[in-house]
Amino acid sequence: MSNDVTARKKAALATPTDLGENATKDLSGGLNILLADVAALYWKTKNFHWHMSGPNFRDYHLLLDEQATEIDAMTDVIAERVRKLGGTTLRSIGHISRLQRVLDNDADYVTPLDMLAELRDDNKQLCVHMRILHELCDEHGDIATASLIENWIDQTEKRVWFLFETTRRTEG
Repeated sequence: MSNDVTARKKAALATPTDLGENATKDLSGGLNILLADVAALYWKTKNFHWHMSGPNFRDYHLLLDEQATEIDAMTDVIAERVRKLGGTTLRSIGHISRLQRVLDNDADYVTPLDMLAELRDDNKQLCVHMRILHELCDEHGDIATASLIENWIDQTEKRVWFLFETTRRTEG
């Protein structure tokens, strides 16, 4: 395929934006990594939801289902934001696995409290990564993406809080 044909095909996907080429590259790249993390966190949360057991099964099972639904709701918004910025987004499970920073857990058995603690830590780390991406948005003047990230940070902090309180052992 000639360079001219390749350039036309790439240009056909480039949504016009006033943020500039560097902003499109930087922000799309950061959002795609965030999208990979969110996808990985969604599947990990669902995995733990499906494999929950023990005396608190119902409460933990429902908590993780609620959290997975909230995480899943982020995915389309992130991908569409990448496209609005003029970028392209993830194309496959393999692409996700190459970018994700959230570690998978394929263990045959994980205790319920270990599941919740691991998800708590993953969500805390997601907050860190979103704050860094927010700084990049500020550098490029992308207030729309920054606004979305602010809401996602708030949602993620709530998940961390609930997971923390669920795993905390108080003295009584």
